Amino acid sequence: MRRATYVGAALLAIIVLLLLVAPVWIGHSPYIMHLAITAYFYAILAASWSLLAGYAGQFSFAHMAFMSIGAYTAALYGTYIRITSVATELCRELPFFGRYLVILDPVGVTQSGGQNCLDVAKQSMPAGSTIVQPSIWWGILFGILVGGIFGFLIGALVLRLRSTYLALFTIGFSEIIRAVISAEIDVTQGQSGLEMTPLFPRGVTAFGATFGAADKIPPYYVMLGLFLIVMVILGWMVVSRYGLFIRSIREDEEAAAALGVHVVRYKVLVFTVTAMMAAAAGAVQGHYVGIITPNILIILQMSLVIAMAVIGGLENIYAAAIGAILLLFSLELLRNSFDIGPVTVDMTTWRLVFFGLLLMVTLRFFRNGLIYPIIMKISRWGMDKETVSKRNAATSSESAG
Repeated sequence: MRRATYVGAALLAIIVLLLLVAPVWIGHSPYIMHLAITAYFYAILAASWSLLAGYAGQFSFAHMAFMSIGAYTAALYGTYIRITSVATELCRELPFFGRYLVILDPVGVTQSGGQNCLDVAKQSMPAGSTIVQPSIWWGILFGILVGGIFGFLIGALVLRLRSTYLALFTIGFSEIIRAVISAEIDVTQGQSGLEMTPLFPRGVTAFGATFGAADKIPPYYVMLGLFLIVMVILGWMVVSRYGLFIRSIREDEEAAAALGVHVVRYKVLVFTVTAMMAAAAGAVQGHYVGIITPNILIILQMSLVIAMAVIGGLENIYAAAIGAILLLFSLELLRNSFDIGPVTVDMTTWRLVFFGLLLMVTLRFFRNGLIYPIIMKISRWGMDKETVSKRNAATSSESAG
């Protein structure tokens, strides 16, 4: 077992190292960098949903709703929150550590040019007064917090629901969120989308290199860092007693409760943690893309995340993450056309056929996914090597005796 652990740790270290140095080879291609960032985004969603559905048995369709809550919270925070050194007397404001937290009116004040209340107020503010737009990183943290609150509430509401009823409840919740976002045009801009500040609007300088606001390398490392943090947390939860408890709840909730497992606590915990992870991914991805729309809440997006987790391996967070990354790159690769003699095959449509067939084959013949069996073979190889080594050592000691 120890050898298998070492083999797994060595493989993970090599993979992480390759991901860290990947921009050396792909940094010259903004398109590939964009795909990598998007792949990490979906990997976070697939891996966290794997913990929720594969380990805890909570087949929820609300994951993209939590993601959108994180993204829209960060967007609303950056769009409508300002900090001033003096009171404006015209805007809604709250005292905030010697300053004032100003909440802008989405509709704006009816003045020339459609100015909002702060535009009008700053004309009469004392000289030297400051108006600051809060850091987007605080908005991301706020989005994670709000996503966790919604995850806690939904987790508490679905305690008695299972299988089909849980899925229908969470679909309804997602549709409510989508409808509210689409309807509140004055606040969210509806289907037009709400613009978000780039992750690094003024660029960034690191390790002697300067990157512009549109450069892909800084966002790559931000999303990669978030992905690695999420995987570390998920990995710890899976191997800890929490992972044992949530798996026992999945297998037999009543038996787990009889053995002393606090079913309510762990169900709500897994909903809250995975919701926060989805919200974090949504907030960072929203700032990277620069705009957020209600289209991220359509059922097709949630189905894509589920398919990524299932094709990779639903009951293994690493398999789900790898499956998400490989599937995203495969679908993008199939956007290209190629020639077979005089015939040109346009894969733009056929790639969806490939995706559907791959999902059907996986569900029919590979119930544990395509990546999970490979991970298990590597683990067994490490354990077999360790067993052989111990057997040889025992044989040698007996011969010597």
